[in-house]
Amino acid sequence: MKHPLKKVVIVGGGTAGWIAAALLSKLMGSALSIELIESDAIGTIGVGEATIPPIRHLNDALGINEADFLRATRATIKLAIRFDGWHTPGQHYFHAFGAVGQDFAFCPFQHFWLRARQANIAPDLWDYNLNYHCIAANKFAPLSTQDPNLELPYAFHFDANLYAQYLRHYAEQRGVIRTEGLIEQVQRDADSGDVTQLVLKSGLVVAGDIFLDCSGLRGLLIKEALDTPFENWSHWLPCDRAVAVPSEPLEKPLPFTRAIAHEFGWQWRIPLQHRNGNGLVYSSEYCSDDEAAHRLLTRLDTTATDEPRLIRFSTGRRVESWRHNVVAIGLSSGFLEPLESTSIHLIQSAVVRLLKLFPHQQIEPAAIAEYNRQSALEFEQIRDFIILHYHANQRAGEPFWDALRHSDIPHSLAQKIALFRQTGTLVKTQDELFVESSWLQVLIGQGLLPEDYHPMANQVTDTQLRALLNNMKSIKQSPLQQMPGYGEFLAQINNK
Repeated sequence: MKHPLKKVVIVGGGTAGWIAAALLSKLMGSALSIELIESDAIGTIGVGEATIPPIRHLNDALGINEADFLRATRATIKLAIRFDGWHTPGQHYFHAFGAVGQDFAFCPFQHFWLRARQANIAPDLWDYNLNYHCIAANKFAPLSTQDPNLELPYAFHFDANLYAQYLRHYAEQRGVIRTEGLIEQVQRDADSGDVTQLVLKSGLVVAGDIFLDCSGLRGLLIKEALDTPFENWSHWLPCDRAVAVPSEPLEKPLPFTRAIAHEFGWQWRIPLQHRNGNGLVYSSEYCSDDEAAHRLLTRLDTTATDEPRLIRFSTGRRVESWRHNVVAIGLSSGFLEPLESTSIHLIQSAVVRLLKLFPHQQIEPAAIAEYNRQSALEFEQIRDFIILHYHANQRAGEPFWDALRHSDIPHSLAQKIALFRQTGTLVKTQDELFVESSWLQVLIGQGLLPEDYHPMANQVTDTQLRALLNNMKSIKQSPLQQMPGYGEFLAQINNK
C-alpha cells in the first residue's frame, strides 16, 4: 500500500551530511521529518577546502549571505587552479573559471586564436580570460553585469569543518534533529531488502522511510549493509593515498589553488584566511607513506601547525548510488581525487538530483534508475577530465608519469582528445560539469595543440584578426580599473 514518505534519516555529518540536511530542510522541511545521526567519536576527512563556482548556487538556494559565510568559514576567493609542472617541470598554466574570449556565431573563439597563433600574431591564450587578469593584477570584486564578456565566476577556499558547523546551525534552526551516537546494527526488511531502522550503541532505535548514507569512505549503509559493488578506476587513476597537513596562513592570501606535480603525484596548496591547506596525493606503488610525508613537510610555504594525516582511498564509484531506500551522498558514493576540486560539488549535485527525483508515496524503480544513470554519467565525465591532466603530461624519464602517459584511457576521453587534436573542436556533452573553456585551457596548458582550425576563422584578414584579439583583451582588462586589491576586498568583508 502506498503511503507518503515522512522520515529521512541521514547517517553521518560532516560536509555531506549537513549539506543534505540544510537543503532538504530548506526545500522540503514542511513535508519531511529529518534526523541526522553522527558521532563526535568519528572524525571526518575534512580536507575538501577548495570548491568550484556552483557552490555559490548552493549558498544562494539556502539564502546564505555571502559576507557572513566568508567570515564564518574563514574563506578566501578562488578564481582558478594553477598547475605547476604538469606539462613539463618548471612550466605552469592556469585553469581559470570563466570564458576564454568570446564565441562567435557557429565558430568558437579558440579557432580564431589558433589561426592567429599559426600566423604568429596571437598572444597568450589566457590574455582573453578576465579571471586570469584579476589574478595577475591581484584584484577582485564581484561584478554585476549582463555582458557575457565580463563574466567573473568565482568559488571559495574555506574550512570544511567550519562550513559543516555553519550548515548544522542552519539546519537545526529549520527543525533537523541531530542525534549523537554510534550505529551498531542496520535492520532490513526481509522481503524488500529496504533498511527499516538503525540501532545505536546506546540502544536507541531510529526508523525512517529513506536513508542517506553520508558516512564517508566507510559507506556504512551502501557498502557494509547493502554490499553495493564498487567500480574501481585505479588502472586509470593509480593514486591511492594522500597525506594532509595544515600550516600557517600566507601573509597575503592568493585567489587561486595550486596543484604542483611531483615525481610520484602532486601537491595541493589552498590559502584560507587563518591557515593554508596542504596535501600530497600519490601512488603507494611509487612512493612510501614516510617519503610522501617528508616531501610534503619540506615543500610547504609556511610552518606546519599539526602532524601529517594519512588518507587511503580507491578511485572509482558505486555501481548504484541509490539502492533500495538508501542513497549514497559524498564519499560513500565514490571517490575522485581533489585535482579539480569537485568533491563538495558532487555532494551538492547528488542532493539536488535527489530533490528532483524525491519520491512521494513510494520509491519507484524508474526514479532509482534515472538517479543512478545521471550519477554514473557525472562521475565518468569528471573522471575523464582528471585523467586528461595525467595522460597529456610530458614529464619524460619519471616512471609514474611515463606509465600514465602511455596507459590506455577511456574511449570517451580518447574521442574528445582526437577531435580537438585534429580539428580544434570541443564538444560539451549533456549536463557536463566542465565547459569548453575548461577543456581548452587544460589541453593547451598540457601542450596539446590542434593540427587545424575551423575554416570560418579565415573570413577575417590578418589585420582584422589582430584588431579583434586586441579589442577582446582590452575588454577583458577593463573592469580592473575599478576593482580594489584582493587583500583590500578581504579586509572590507571582515570589517563589515
